[in-house]
Amino acid sequence: MNYYRIRSSAGPRWCLEDAGALRLLSTAPFEGGKPTGETADLRGAILLPPATPSKIIAVGLNYKDHARELGYALPEEPLLFFKPPSAIVGPEEPIVIPRGAGRVDYEAELGLVVGRRVKGLRSIEEAADAIFGCVCVNDVTAREIQKKDVQFDRSKGFDTFAPIGPRIAAGLDPESLEVECRVGGAVRQRSRTDELIFSPAFLLAYVSRVMTLLPGDIISTGTPSGVGPLAPGDVVEVDVEGCGVLRNPVVAAPAAEEARHAHL
Repeated sequence: MNYYRIRSSAGPRWCLEDAGALRLLSTAPFEGGKPTGETADLRGAILLPPATPSKIIAVGLNYKDHARELGYALPEEPLLFFKPPSAIVGPEEPIVIPRGAGRVDYEAELGLVVGRRVKGLRSIEEAADAIFGCVCVNDVTAREIQKKDVQFDRSKGFDTFAPIGPRIAAGLDPESLEVECRVGGAVRQRSRTDELIFSPAFLLAYVSRVMTLLPGDIISTGTPSGVGPLAPGDVVEVDVEGCGVLRNPVVAAPAAEEARHAHL
């Protein structure tokens, strides 16, 4: 089952795809939203980020090949960091390269959408049951700032550095999905989630033992090898099997941003 969030005259609406049409829901599907009887046409819909999480918890170095390409030792337990909700953009919205930020990279990832309030899960089975669905995430990263700061929050927290979408796919097995990234149509990353060091359900259980997870929160599970720079004029696509294609153009920050970011 595929869930979208679209722009409407009455404000953002969550929808369920049904035979090419969208059945509007009373509220978010992970909050018990039910069909209202209203419909919309998917072909003409303006897609918004399909979740509005209170937080995005991302996982670093969760593919062995990616850790090697960055020169990091493999983690003994998941390496967690946050991406702020203010960084979220949806399909077709631009990724803005901040002036003075240096190299900015794409990172294609599988995102897990939490389906209910959870805390302190102890079993993989409980954690798997708490996953509402899967979504494409691009964990955009200012790589030079990441290396300079050591910790990740600033390098990954700029506005527009968390594209998500185009839909939430429920009913998939997140343990074995292909993850691909394309820039200008050329494949730059390709792997499968069964190559993750820490599995999706393990990650959700682990995070729940650190903090309470709320419906709609997202856990971004890490990126495979092949990360590389983005430049204004690029179009980057994240394609997670069964979750659609998340497409975003890349633009430079307006000239007015230059002075503000001169000392990044």
